[in-house]
Amino acid sequence: MASESRHISEWINRNATDVYEYVSSPANLPKWAPGLGDSVENVEGQWFVETPSGRVGFAFVEPNEYGVLDHNVTLPSGAVVYNPMRVIPDGDGCEVVFTLRRLPDMSDEDFARDAGLVQADLTRLKRVLEAV
Repeated sequence: MASESRHISEWINRNATDVYEYVSSPANLPKWAPGLGDSVENVEGQWFVETPSGRVGFAFVEPNEYGVLDHNVTLPSGAVVYNPMRVIPDGDGCEVVFTLRRLPDMSDEDFARDAGLVQADLTRLKRVLEAV
């Protein structure tokens, strides 16, 4: 059975290359995605984020010219959650799109809550990058 997805996006009045470079650095996560965690650490080339649920691993796909920021989050349980994400150029600005996938056994309320948290993070990203 196919899982449910929701595409959540935010337009940012900044060059797509600048946005991609900023977002692709896990060191910047606490500045724009504090819902994921408030501190990050690089241990021997692997990134970890401290979350309310414990320490999670975080890994983007290899740097690329297409704006692809897909990433895996490894939960404390060892489960890996794949998260599609893109920076799409549009003139002098861009759109950042995150695809939220409903996890097995996730309630409607939890899925809606997660969607709200992702939107809040993308809105924060817009504020941070447009203020520079």
